[in-house]
Amino acid sequence: MSGVQVIHVGKEDGDQRLDRWLRRQFPHLQQGRIEKMCRKGDLRVEGGRVKPATRLEVGQAVRIPPLPDPTEAMARARAHVTDSDAAMIRGCVIYRDDHVIALNKPPGLPVQGGSKQSRHVDGLAEALRFGLEEKPRLVHRLDKDTSGVLMLARTREAAKGLTAAFRHRNTRKLYWAAVAGVPLPRMGTIKYGLVKAPGHGAKGEGEKMHALHPRDVDGTPGAKHATTDYAVLEAVGSRASWCALVPITGRTHQLRAHMAELGHPVVGDGKYGGSGQENLGDGWGAQLGGDLSKKLHLHARSLKIEHPVTRALLHITAPLPPHMQHTWDTFQWSPADVPVDPFEDLE
Repeated sequence: MSGVQVIHVGKEDGDQRLDRWLRRQFPHLQQGRIEKMCRKGDLRVEGGRVKPATRLEVGQAVRIPPLPDPTEAMARARAHVTDSDAAMIRGCVIYRDDHVIALNKPPGLPVQGGSKQSRHVDGLAEALRFGLEEKPRLVHRLDKDTSGVLMLARTREAAKGLTAAFRHRNTRKLYWAAVAGVPLPRMGTIKYGLVKAPGHGAKGEGEKMHALHPRDVDGTPGAKHATTDYAVLEAVGSRASWCALVPITGRTHQLRAHMAELGHPVVGDGKYGGSGQENLGDGWGAQLGGDLSKKLHLHARSLKIEHPVTRALLHITAPLPPHMQHTWDTFQWSPADVPVDPFEDLE
């Protein structure tokens, strides 16, 4: 166990989330422990209490409480990953080189741990070392129930480059979704702002994002502007459609909240498309019935990003998860029949 440390934020580390900065300093540190240190007030910036998502500024002093020995922590983490889990996460690898790894994250698997999550990508990354001393580092996130492309950095240099690319939006993320009904017009841009609405549980369970008209964003505390491009690729009458979605901004639950606000929630989205949804659009709701899966039908289909070391353009594509592939087969939707990126000709 180490003693109390005070580390000053370097010139190249400004405007980073506290949790991500801390993980780069101490790769063995688990996300759940960081969140606990913040809740207890043990982790402080300039003497003040902070949250894991707090943005750091150059020169700030970060007080770090005693941490577990890295060798012991890593040994425990390795022992925690079962052989079956190790095989599963290795089977998710869709791209790998000496610097980065890309996974096709399965739906239902959290990216990071929390108070109720012990099995997650961050922990299972212990099985993705492939000969390196340190496990791969997370550089961005996907929601637990969203599948698709998830990038990890294998080295500190790669983590720095990828983090900067995601932070400055130097990426091209394209999602596929099955949504209720058919948005009109069939291609457009959604600019509703988003603000977090508190949950009803004792610890804020059930919190969700609430959409706001753009003119109300600046006058609403905590609200942020959000922009999503969408395009309808195929449709089943007026009942459901296959949409391509590109998040121009990166807000929490942005795609789900935006589509629900249009009245076309993502299939399987009980949080934003359930019976309590105020704007039901053409009335279908998020459950289409029949033998279709009730799981969320939102998939990070592709990611374009500059390689952090070679500077080559990486274009990573992830196949659909089984429950979405079943829906695509049922509706006779084929990736061969649609453009890879329906927005390219508009740029």
